[in-house]
Amino acid sequence: MQVSKRFLVLLDQQLAQFTDRPDLLALVVYLALPGEDGKPSLVPIGQWPHQPTLPADPRPSPGGGTSPSPASDTAQGQARRWLALRDDRLLLGALRVDAEHWPWPRDLGDRLDATARCLTEALRLDLEQQRLGRELDRRDEQLRLLVHQLRNPLAALRTFGQLLLRRLEGDPGNRTLVDQLLGEQRQLNRYVDAIDLLAAPAVEPAAPSGALMVAAPEGARLLLPAGLAGETPQSLPAILTPLLERASATASLQGRPWHGPAALPSWRGDGGAVGEIVANLLENAFRYSPAGSAMGLHCSTSDSGTSESRTPGGAQARLNLTVWDGGPAIPVLERDAIFQRGVRGSSGQGLSGSGLGLALARDLARSLGGDLSLVVPPAALDPALPTEGNAFQLSLPGT
Repeated sequence: MQVSKRFLVLLDQQLAQFTDRPDLLALVVYLALPGEDGKPSLVPIGQWPHQPTLPADPRPSPGGGTSPSPASDTAQGQARRWLALRDDRLLLGALRVDAEHWPWPRDLGDRLDATARCLTEALRLDLEQQRLGRELDRRDEQLRLLVHQLRNPLAALRTFGQLLLRRLEGDPGNRTLVDQLLGEQRQLNRYVDAIDLLAAPAVEPAAPSGALMVAAPEGARLLLPAGLAGETPQSLPAILTPLLERASATASLQGRPWHGPAALPSWRGDGGAVGEIVANLLENAFRYSPAGSAMGLHCSTSDSGTSESRTPGGAQARLNLTVWDGGPAIPVLERDAIFQRGVRGSSGQGLSGSGLGLALARDLARSLGGDLSLVVPPAALDPALPTEGNAFQLSLPGT
């Protein structure tokens, strides 16, 4: 166990403040390490005045190590005193004080006591930080191992799916199902790649190239990893078709009505971010709306400004994607809170979830120059939509 360079800098600063005390002969700081016999052994880590080498403690313990004693000693005519660096009942180290005489003047004793308290707290934090660092390294290693192992069954799914496609020549209905399965497998691979990037050692605290870093409430930050962020603009059909097919299949399995859009407007943009937003909204609708209630996705465009603010091609028309359900309306007092990180509405109590989906979705929408809002009931957006239920509208700038 070693202390960090930052702690050693602090240690030098704390000891150097005693240069004005000619009655002090030496100060030595020791780190307590567990010995083979279970007793602590003291290892010197810093001293004042500086010497080429750190001294070994002249007071060996029965187990071959050293241990501080509260009593004063006399070594070569010097008065020696030990101040334990102790966190509750755990001995972290010791400060050895060699002075010309004992007892010390009161002002010197107060300064030494304050230094010992400072070193104790700094050492406690330093050792705790190192422990947490080792724990994070261990978890990262386990995460990388799990990611590696996940790639094997995913590759097998792709292989079996492609073999199944060959056997379904002339059966377009079932081939479509297998195509959808392979599309989901590719999406899982993207998630695995993103997890792999997160598990990689960080060089800088800044977001990796191509990542979307978005602000979250209370100063926290949410990150869409580079593996999920879209680098090349995608068309709206390319973004939404896999999600719509998945939603239709899920609704069929759950026995609920599903209403997809009759047509998709012409729009191109960040497929990674938009796909994540819509996927989160659809997942929430299926999870939290009552069984059997209808749900759907509605598309529209709207004017976003005056004629002066529009481009010659009319590129300022905004795209509106609305995921709606016909369940009970979200209570008024919860309609703002559910967009906060970690907050879940009363309908989600007892169900799995982290309360991050809507926070991430809104922050991603705003990072794209758009917004995400809750409208109750859906008919307030379009008379063709239900007069009861909830609608989450994603509004995006036109292209």
